[in-house]
Amino acid sequence: MAMRGFCILAVALHATCALAQPSGDFAFGAVGQPVKTPTDAAPLEQALSESDADNLAFVAVDGFKRADEPCGDALYNQRFNLLAGAKNGVILVPTGSDWSDCRNPSGKQDSLERLEHLRELFYADEFSLGASKIPLIRQSITPKFRLYAENTRWDVGNVLFTSLNLPAANNRYRTEAGRNSEFEDRAIATREWLHRSFANARFKNMAGIVLICDGDPLAKPAKGIARDGFAEVRQQLLQLAAKFPGKVLLIHNRVDDKQPQARGIVWRGNLGLLELSGGWMKVSVNAGDPALFSAAPGAQPDPSKK
Repeated sequence: MAMRGFCILAVALHATCALAQPSGDFAFGAVGQPVKTPTDAAPLEQALSESDADNLAFVAVDGFKRADEPCGDALYNQRFNLLAGAKNGVILVPTGSDWSDCRNPSGKQDSLERLEHLRELFYADEFSLGASKIPLIRQSITPKFRLYAENTRWDVGNVLFTSLNLPAANNRYRTEAGRNSEFEDRAIATREWLHRSFANARFKNMAGIVLICDGDPLAKPAKGIARDGFAEVRQQLLQLAAKFPGKVLLIHNRVDDKQPQARGIVWRGNLGLLELSGGWMKVSVNAGDPALFSAAPGAQPDPSKK
């Protein structure tokens, strides 16, 4: 089963006089992992090329490789150079397929070493990749969470964006004997980063929050699993969103290609879901829209070519 690891949650306040200074409208790009594609970078290259041609605040890339692609340094370096060469600022959200099922040449699990290398390569400083450098706040600035450089926060206008490492395949909960240390330690970091992000947005009186991750923590757990790896983060997220006065938009990678894909944002009360599946989505932020967020495929057909 392909494993991917990260999603985008957007929490937006209704436009009221209580908001801080009004912010301008803008748009950002969100690139998802294809469910089915050849094992090469062609879909990612095309998405970056198309988004480079658009006027975007930044582009969030939800994973840089498929699970059936190799985990060696050569591919990691090639994808790093691809993201670093983009014209827009690029924030990589690691997915499970980037690291969590990697094996070394002898077939042994190599996931933790690959995660460490991924962090060193893609999250080496406090700025985004790409030509337009976006200043970022990483969870790793807190000594207790110094490992979690991939958990990132940044602002655009009156919207706070934040990302989390949540692999799609049951949040990488392992059923092997012994302490599930990677999952347990990351769960503590996740809880702290979610709490801090919502608190920061409330303190700044932001108009919205955007959370980026791979897996969908709000989805029902798959049948037959021994333990729901998303149970705690789901409960926390729903509680925080309920107390935050506004809309919530969760953007995550598509993992079930047997179900029809939803188009655009699907709202369930104050909670919206946006599913990514290859290509890229253009998410517009409009202060005059009661929902604040709207989304459409990034590459629109050229009417002159019909």
